[in-house]
Amino acid sequence: MKTEKYFDLQPTLANELVKLVPLKKTDFEALFAVASDPLIWEQHPNRDRYKRKVLEKFFEGAMESKGGFIIYEADSDTVIGSTRYYDKDANAIAIGYTFIGRKYWGKGYNAAIKNLMFDYAFQYVDKIILHIGATNFRSQKAAEKIGATKTGEINVAYYGEPVKLNFVYEVNRNE
Repeated sequence: MKTEKYFDLQPTLANELVKLVPLKKTDFEALFAVASDPLIWEQHPNRDRYKRKVLEKFFEGAMESKGGFIIYEADSDTVIGSTRYYDKDANAIAIGYTFIGRKYWGKGYNAAIKNLMFDYAFQYVDKIILHIGATNFRSQKAAEKIGATKTGEINVAYYGEPVKLNFVYEVNRNE
């Protein structure tokens, strides 16, 4: 009889660039300091997430997901963003809601975050799903760079926000 291993949605994960730590209620102000840059959200389906009230709703959803992380730069312990695991089933899990400060774009931080999360998740599931806004070309490109393949389109109702068209990307453990 095959027994399913327990998938802890909030382990502490770290590598040479980043440290992912389970999100706590007290992390809001540090994340707002990063997320309050409107340019982070310019291609995102919910472009006003840089506003306090909108980010409060996003943060509430992250806390309720029980899969949210605050991301620190490993060397300095500076808060650089957030990400989460969500929608786990027996064979797959979604990774997303990721944002990092612009200072960390194009320097390998996103790949380091995803590699940590993928390596951990692939101990428990065969497939990882990414939902990326149809107009978020930067994130689509980043997903393709780490080996994800676009497999479809879906309307996603972000927590407390309107439904938006997203592309579905997948990464399979065997690939």
